Amino acid sequence: LKAQLLRYLQMTSQTEYSVVSLTAFFANKVEHESRHCNGKGLQRQGSSSFDRVYTANQNCGHAYPTFLAVLWCAGLLCSQAPAAFAGLMYLFVRQKYFVGYLGERTQSTPGYLFGKRIILFLFLMSVAGILNYYLIFFFGSDFEIHIKTITSAISPLLLIP
Repeated sequence: LKAQLLRYLQMTSQTEYSVVSLTAFFANKVEHESRHCNGKGLQRQGSSSFDRVYTANQNCGHAYPTFLAVLWCAGLLCSQAPAAFAGLMYLFVRQKYFVGYLGERTQSTPGYLFGKRIILFLFLMSVAGILNYYLIFFFGSDFEIHIKTITSAISPLLLIP
C-alpha cells in the first residue's frame, strides 16, 4: 500500500506540474494581450480581446481546485491509471477551451462540455471507491478488481467527443 501511494504521488505531482505550466501559459497570454491592447502593463481599458483572454484565464483558474480534488480522490480511492489518464485529458481539454474562448465564444463550448464530462468521470470514480470501502467495512465484499476493470475499460471512452 505504501509503494502504491508513493507511485500515485509521483504521477499526481507530474500532473500538478502540468497544471502549473498550463496556468503560467494562460497568465502569459493575459499579460501579452494586455500589453498589446494598452502598451502599459496590466491596465484594463475594455478591449474585447483582452476581456476574452482575461475571462478564459479566470474560468480556468476557478476550475483547477475542483479538478485537483476529484483527481486525487479518484486516484486514491479507486484506480490510479484511469485517473491519471483522465487528468491528462482534462489538461488538453482546458487548453482547447482556452484557445476556443479566444476566438468565438461558441468555439469554447465543446471544450467546456468535454471538461465537465471528465470531471464527472473522476467524481464517479471517487464515489465508486467510497462505496467499495463501505462494502468492505460492512459486508466484507471487495469489488476493487471489478471497479478497476470497469474504470480502465471506460476511460478510453473519454476520447469520444
